[in-house]
Amino acid sequence: MNELLSRIVVNSKIFAGKPIIRGYRISVEQILKSLAIGISVSELLQNFPELEKEDIQACLLYAANLIEEEKIYNIV
Repeated sequence: MNELLSRIVVNSKIFAGKPIIRGYRISVEQILKSLAIGISVSELLQNFPELEKEDIQACLLYAANLIEEEKIYNIV
């Protein structure tokens, strides 16, 4: 898992500090939104030939980890 997450980097000088796929100016957000609107992994890999399937998996894992760490508060 850590191997996958090492593909995601945050650099305050690139994309205003948003997480990107290492070595590229392709944001995790861009990949996730593409998947959400129905673009397949195969299509993403065709559109971004520099990416590997593991880069897409890393984006999904990154998002899952953010949700896992999210705090939920009960409203009473």
